[in-house]
Amino acid sequence: MSIQRYAVQTISVKCKLQVPVELRQEIDATLQGFADACNQIYEVAKRENCWNTTKLHHQVYKPVREATGLKANHVCQAIRRVIGNAKAVKQVHKFRPTSLNLDLRTFQYIEDLQTVGITLMCGRKKFKLSIGNYQLALLRGQSPTAATLNKTKRGDYYINICVDIPTDPTGKTPKVIGVDLGRRDIATTSTGQSWSGEQIQNTRDRYSKVRANVQSKRTRSSRRLMRRLSGRERRFQKWLNHNISKQLVQDAKSGNATLAFEDLTNIRESLNQKPRSKTERRRSNNWAFYQLRLFVEYKANIAGVLVIFVPPAYTSQTCSRCHQVHPVKGKSYRSGKSFKCGHCGFEHDADINAALNIAALGVSVNNPEVPGIACLLSGQLSLFPTTGGENWDKAYTDRRSAV
Repeated sequence: MSIQRYAVQTISVKCKLQVPVELRQEIDATLQGFADACNQIYEVAKRENCWNTTKLHHQVYKPVREATGLKANHVCQAIRRVIGNAKAVKQVHKFRPTSLNLDLRTFQYIEDLQTVGITLMCGRKKFKLSIGNYQLALLRGQSPTAATLNKTKRGDYYINICVDIPTDPTGKTPKVIGVDLGRRDIATTSTGQSWSGEQIQNTRDRYSKVRANVQSKRTRSSRRLMRRLSGRERRFQKWLNHNISKQLVQDAKSGNATLAFEDLTNIRESLNQKPRSKTERRRSNNWAFYQLRLFVEYKANIAGVLVIFVPPAYTSQTCSRCHQVHPVKGKSYRSGKSFKCGHCGFEHDADINAALNIAALGVSVNNPEVPGIACLLSGQLSLFPTTGGENWDKAYTDRRSAV
C-alpha cells in the first residue's frame, strides 16, 4: 500500500529533430558507439557481479572510452543506463543503437531559437525542433537538464526533453473514487462509470491472427508488415489508456476526490502460475494495466489529485453492503459480471461492487480516523485496518492465513 505525493512532476516532451543529411551519419555513429559501450559495460558488470555505479565506473570507464571513442559524459551515461536497466528488468537483452542519454554537459535547449545542442562523437551540433503549440507550451520558460535522443524504425530522429511541471498541492478529502481494473472492463469506478475492454481485446485478437499468418511466410515484406502491426497495436493501446486516465483524473478533480486503485504488482506472475489456454495467457500478458497506472499517476500529480493503492485481496469477493465473504474457501458470490450476496441478498454489477470495496478501503487509508470495514472470513471476524504501514501489512497477512 502506498500514497503518492509530489511537489513537481517530471514529464517527457517528445520533439522531432530537423536533421541535415550530412549529420545523420554522425548521429548514427554516436548511437552505435553508445550501444556498444552499454553492451561492454553490461558484460563486465555481469562477469564481476558489480552493480554499483561508482565501482563499475572505475572498472570500465577507461577501456570503454578507448574502445568506442565516446565523449566522457557519454560513457558515464552508458554506465547509468546499464545499472538502471538491470534494476528495472529481470534480464537485460542486447542494447541496440536506437537511443542516447543526455545530461547538462551533452545537451542544451535554446528557447529563443527553438533549437537544441547535442554533443556527438564529432562535437557539439545544433538541430532545429519541429514542434507544435503543445510542446511549445510545455517548454516555455524551462531550463531542462536531461533528455534522450531516439531514432525510430523509420529513420526519424526525436528528442525527449525532461521538464518539471509544478503540481497543485494534495490534501485529505473524505471523498474517494475506487477504480477496479480488469480485462472485460478496462476500468470501472465506484461512481458507476466504466470503459469496456471489448474493443481493445478484439483489436489484439485480430492483430494476433494476422501476425500468425504473416510469421509463417518469413519474407522481407512480411517482416515489414509485422513491424507496422506492432506499432499500430501499441499506439492504439496507448491512446486508449491516455483517454481513460485523463477522464479519471478530471472526474476526481471536479469532485474533489481521491483515486483508489488495487496494487496489482506481480499480477502477471501469479496468473501465469495457473493452468490456462494459450489464448488466455496471451490476453493476460498483453493487459496494459501498468501503463494505465503510470498515466493516471503523472496526470493526477499535475492536477493535485491524490492516488492511493490498496491490497487487492477479496475486493471482488466482498459484498460492498454488508462486507461478507463467501464462507466456503474457493467459492464466491460473484459470477461473471453479476454479484449476489448470499448473506444480505444484495445484487449489483460485480465490477462496480469491487470498485465500491476499493473506495471503502481508500477511505480507511486516506482518513485513519474513520472506522474500518469488517468482513467475515471462514467464520472468523477480520477487520480491514484503519491505519497504514506495518499494521496494514500484519493485518493483511493474518487475514490471508485465516482463509
